[in-house]
Amino acid sequence: MLSWLVPLCTVGGAVVGWLCAPLASSYFEQPIRAARPGIAVTTAAASGALAWRFSGRADLPAYLYLAVVGALLAFIDVAVKRLPDPFTLPSYLVGLALLSGAALLGGHPMRLAHALTGLAVLWALYALQHFFAPGAIGWGDVKLSGVLGLYLGWLGAQAWWLGTLAGFVLGGLYAAGALITRRASRKSEIPFGPFMLAGALVGILAG
Repeated sequence: MLSWLVPLCTVGGAVVGWLCAPLASSYFEQPIRAARPGIAVTTAAASGALAWRFSGRADLPAYLYLAVVGALLAFIDVAVKRLPDPFTLPSYLVGLALLSGAALLGGHPMRLAHALTGLAVLWALYALQHFFAPGAIGWGDVKLSGVLGLYLGWLGAQAWWLGTLAGFVLGGLYAAGALITRRASRKSEIPFGPFMLAGALVGILAG
């Protein structure tokens, strides 16, 4: 493990998160300065954890990219209950390009096949849920699921299952708590993107 990578990526994540926060500004009803520190801290924490997990590996850049775009999406979804296409759709191409490079450099071409399988299966799972319960799973969640499936699939079946299950558990616990405390009703729209991203992080770190 390259111990210097963790503090470097943590500080770098904070800087990148701070600089990229304005990209989300058009989606916020409040001034971006109110969310900017939160985005920077979230990106820093995720980047540091991922540097610890992937230190010295060719796939670290791919996961650092996910940390940045994931932080932006999480804050946007909490604020306005949207997962905008300009963040999710390019992430398919960027993630695939970075992981393809990692497969070539690391000599693990089968990992790319696993990643693509994870993408397709998780996208299909969320698409089915959206079809039968569009009020619970939005189309933005479906688009994000493919990106997360790509990254989880790269790490294998255990990480994929753990990351997928963790997202549903975290979202379900939050929804149950909101109902119990009467901060939400059964008809309330709850942003699911942050829980999908948090669950994916659990799968990535522990899978």
